[in-house]
Amino acid sequence: MQEAGPEQQAPRFAAIDCGTNSIRLLIAEVGDDGNLVELNRDNIIVRLGQGVDATGRFHEEALQRVDSALDVYAQRMLSYGVTDVMMGATSATRDAENREGFFEITRRHLSQVAPGACAEVITGEREAELSFAGATIDLAAPDEEERVCVIDLGGGSTEFVVGTVRGPGRGEATVDAAYSANMGCVRLTERYLHTQPPQPAEISEAEAYVTRLLREVEAKVDLASADRVVGVAGTMTTMTAIATGMRTYDPGRIHMASVSLERFREVARDLLHRTVEQRLELGPMHPGRADVIGGGAIVVDAFTSRFLDLGLEQITVSEKDVLDGMLAEVIARNL
Repeated sequence: MQEAGPEQQAPRFAAIDCGTNSIRLLIAEVGDDGNLVELNRDNIIVRLGQGVDATGRFHEEALQRVDSALDVYAQRMLSYGVTDVMMGATSATRDAENREGFFEITRRHLSQVAPGACAEVITGEREAELSFAGATIDLAAPDEEERVCVIDLGGGSTEFVVGTVRGPGRGEATVDAAYSANMGCVRLTERYLHTQPPQPAEISEAEAYVTRLLREVEAKVDLASADRVVGVAGTMTTMTAIATGMRTYDPGRIHMASVSLERFREVARDLLHRTVEQRLELGPMHPGRADVIGGGAIVVDAFTSRFLDLGLEQITVSEKDVLDGMLAEVIARNL
C-alpha cells in the first residue's frame, strides 16, 4: 500500500461500493500523464443484507457494522488526501424500509471527505452498466469488436449485461442490454438454504427459483449473442482461486484469469455440498463468505450450464467491477 505524502499533489479520488454482503473502497491518483495509479483497495464484510429479504428492514447490528467500516474508510481517505468520493448503494438498500438510517450514517462519514457527500442508490440496470465498464477495461482483444456478457454476482442480486467491446486497448465499450435479477448469494442462502450443507429439497427449491429468474434474464438480455463471458465480484473471484489451485487468495493472478466453464461449474457444485467448516479449509475462502457462497454456487451452476449449452467454453474473471466504474465517474466529473 502506497502511503500519502505532502509532496504528492496529483488529484486523488475514491469510490465505495456497498453491497448486500460487503463494503469496498478504492482510492486512486490521477498522474500528470492522465493514467490512474491505484493507491488502496479494501474489502470489509458487513452483511448489510442480514435479514432484509425476510423483514424488509436493515438489522441494527448490520447498520453498526457499516458505521464501523465507514469510519475506517473515512479516515483512510482523509489520510490519502482524497478530494471527492462516490458511494453506491445497491441491492439491499433498494429493498430496505429503514434505509434513511443507512443514508445518515454514510452522510456523517463521507461529508468529512467531500462536503454534502452521501451514498446514492444505484438501480440494478445502472449497476450493470458500471460493472460492465469496470470489468472489460483490462480485457485483451484483437482489433475487431467482441460481444461480451458481464455477470456481477452479488449478495442480493446478480446483474447480467451484454455489450460490444472494441479494440485495440479496449478503447470503446457499448452496453446493449442489462438486467438485474434478485438472486444473490445472501438472498438465496437466507431464503432457501437453511442447513449446511443444504438438504436436497432446499437445493431443489433454490434451483427452481434461479431457473425461473434466468428465463426472465434471457427475455431481456441476449445471452446467446455473447462471444465471451466475464465474471466479477467475490463469489466469482473466490471460485477462480479454488479452480486454479491457489492456496491463498492472490488478486494479481485472479484478474483476467480464464477458467473452463466445466471446471467453474464443478467448483460451484463441490462448494454447495460442503459444510461451512469444509469451505473454510480451502485457503482462498474468506470467513465472511463461507456461509453464503452456496447460494452463489447455485447461480453459477445455472449460468455456466446455460453458456455451455450455447457453445461457449471459458469464463474470464475480473477483479475490476462496479467499483472501478464508479471511480471513473468520480474522475470524469472532476477533470
